[in-house]
Amino acid sequence: MKIVVLDSYTLNPGDLNWDALRAMGDLVLYDRSTPEQALPRMQEAEIVLTNKAPITREAVHQSPQLKYIGVLATGYNVVDVQAASEHNITVSNVPAYGTASVAQHTFALIHELASHTGMHAQSVRSGDWSAQQDFSYWRKPILELDGKTLGIIGLGKIGQQVARIALAMGMKVIASHPHPERDRMEGVSFVDLNTCFRDADIVSLHCPLNDQNKGFVNDSLLSIMKRSAFLINVSRGPLINERDLDDALNSERIAGAGLDVLSQEPPPPHHPLLTAKNCIITPHIAWASQAARQRLMDIAVQNVQAFLSGKPQNVVNKKND
Repeated sequence: MKIVVLDSYTLNPGDLNWDALRAMGDLVLYDRSTPEQALPRMQEAEIVLTNKAPITREAVHQSPQLKYIGVLATGYNVVDVQAASEHNITVSNVPAYGTASVAQHTFALIHELASHTGMHAQSVRSGDWSAQQDFSYWRKPILELDGKTLGIIGLGKIGQQVARIALAMGMKVIASHPHPERDRMEGVSFVDLNTCFRDADIVSLHCPLNDQNKGFVNDSLLSIMKRSAFLINVSRGPLINERDLDDALNSERIAGAGLDVLSQEPPPPHHPLLTAKNCIITPHIAWASQAARQRLMDIAVQNVQAFLSGKPQNVVNKKND
């Protein structure tokens, strides 16, 4: 059985191993694959794993041996799931592997916007503290989070973990979520989307990307946020209309943004948000702790084992009968 991993490097740059997957078949690893490279690389494979390398309808149609696609992530929009279903190909994802790490990174961004830790540390290294007459100084106002309102868009597993941390810090938590009856949580008040953006001091996105919410954070929502508010996105870049966010930041209609994702990754050198006012951007690393990547690897392997045993798990599509 031929198993192909289209983009192995980000999951395992060398600190993990592929032994469990290698034991199941003829394993071929590619560090990364362009859309043009993906098709010929998967044409003879029965099992293909991908993280961000897209698997298009054309690639599915032209891969006659393909029986299983494993997404090395929770979001699976890189796969044409409908095409896979039409060809009776099982598609699985890896849910919940990065809950702790992504929630942690959410607050790393929030704390940097609130306390400017990195900026002040660099100021000290540059000699500013040594040149001070006073024992203490600050370059920007420091925001105390206790008592502030965090608005969470999407109260799934990650959103719930973010809520727990916020509540432990004394924050008020409101959430806009499609299933409040299913995912109700003590200490969290459910509100509609506009109320969440209007009332929150910090809005944090924790929802999957789909056709209905692409670009939903636009000028209309940004314009009702508090001028002192921050926007956080550790989910998917296309959830935000980036031109509208750039305008809101540079006109100081909101106070700042912390982003771990952009609509194009890596971004072009002249992407407007790279130079926007008070915009902190990290290179899509919220998921990337070694502990989270090991869990991802383990669950991905379990998904393949479950498929081979005839009891597939974490399936995200329905095959044709």
